[in-house]
Formats: sequence, C-alpha cells, structure tokens
Amino acid sequence: MKILISADMEGTAGVANWVQVTPAEGRSARATSSVEYERARLRITHEVNAAIEGAFEAGATGVIVTDAHGGKRNLIPDELDRRARFVSGTDNELGMMQAIDEEGIRAVFFTGYHAKAGTPGGPLAHTSTGWIHDVRVDGVSMGEYGMNAIIAGHFGVPVALVTGDDLAVAQTRELLGEQVVGVVTKRGYSLSSAQHISPARARELIRAGAAEALRRIDDMQPYVMPEGATVEIDFDHQSRADSCGYLPGVERTGDRTIAIRPANGYGFGRFWRAILAAGAQMGM
Repeated sequence: MKILISADMEGTAGVANWVQVTPAEGRSARATSSVEYERARLRITHEVNAAIEGAFEAGATGVIVTDAHGGKRNLIPDELDRRARFVSGTDNELGMMQAIDEEGIRAVFFTGYHAKAGTPGGPLAHTSTGWIHDVRVDGVSMGEYGMNAIIAGHFGVPVALVTGDDLAVAQTRELLGEQVVGVVTKRGYSLSSAQHISPARARELIRAGAAEALRRIDDMQPYVMPEGATVEIDFDHQSRADSCGYLPGVERTGDRTIAIRPANGYGFGRFWRAILAAGAQMGM
C-alpha cells in the first residue's frame, strides 16, 4: 500500500506571513527573508516526516511526497525520511498531485494546506494564485483541497488526511466528508495572523493522524467529479478571462468568469495547468 503526500506550506505550524513561504527568488512584490523561509522549510519537512512515520506505522509499504508549494523546491531533501521518495520542480503534468497515477497508490495525504480564497480569518488563504477569486464545480465553491481531490478521485484514490489551519481542515471535511482525518496546526485570526500549536506538538498529532487515516482507509471513498460537470473560475480582472478565453473549450460566462466542462478529473487537472499559464498573461 503506497501513499502520496501532497505537501503545501502555508498550513504549517508557525507560518502566518507570506515572507515565511516565499524564497529569495520569489515574487518581487513580496518581501523575502532567507532566515524566515529556511525555518519554514525545516518545519514543512518535519511535518511531512511525521506523516511518513505515521503511514509506515500503520502498514504503508511506500510513500511518495510531492512538493506542492510555489516553485515546488521547498522540502529539504537531506532532512526527509530516507524511506520516502519525493517529487520536486514545476514542469510536470499534474502539479500538486504529480505521481498520483503511479501504480499502488492507495491514499493521499494533504499536509500544510490552507483555506480557499476569500475565507475570512484564513491564514494565507488563496486558491493557487493571488488572482483567482473562486473555483466552483457545479456551483460548489472549493479551494486547492477540492481541486486536488478531484484529480485523485479520477485515479480512484481517496483523500485520507488533511493537516493545516482550522478553516482549511473544516472546508476539506465539509466537501469530502468526515471520513477525512483532520489535524489542526493553528487557528486563524486573519490573513496574516494565527494562534499555533507548537511545531513539536503538531508533529505528534500529524503522526497519529496519519496512522489513524490508514487504519480507516477501507471505509474511505474517492471524490469523483460528476460526469458533465461545469467548472467556473472567477478572476481578479477581465483581462485574465480574455486570455483564458482563447483556450479551446472555454466559455465566457461573466466579465471576469469563464467556464469549462472537462471530461473527467484527469482532464480537469491538465486544463487547470493551461488556465494558470494563460491567466498569468494579463494583457495590461
């Protein structure tokens, strides 16, 4: 039984500001601090290690970790549990869910996850980028947790564990069901403020949560996107909708909104990569 861990960064215990999750070569509009970022890198790696330990404790035979934050070079390889393999870098097909299609993957863990864009009190809440305001599947709003669950669901893999801030955990379980084991690492006050548990305590809870999730895996069901579903995406500016409107199969449904009807979760994942690339080319 193999496990995929999709490891984001914003939901890590001790993280509450963009400067902590932005490397020195990151966006020029954001302040950066190599000291803050390196500390956060170590924390995300340690939380992932806790999930790996819990997985093996409960009978996993292999673990793949996909670095799922930003430029996807955040995990510290030399600190990672030696039993795991890991995916890094951005030039791949399924992004945050790369390797979900490997044979034998039985469950996926979301670690360090955050709430969707527009969530009041959600620390560093966003959906993929700062310029996507909402994603809806047949009218149901969701963040990265839902989009990634759709991709996993296409391959018959359920989400078994989510760790992160209280609102991220609540949103994930509201969408996917209480079958998902949740570990809360902090409680949000605002976009840039939270009350954290200690990183050491977070690791203890994540290890226990990972083990519990695998012990319950036989009762978990994948989240499968309904056949013929309509996916709507709201942008911050009409120019991004203009750019995405050139993609085949895209329908303009509002001033800043487009709609697509992917054939399945795999098609959704591939289309999402194209939308991120096209939407970044804002003609201003």
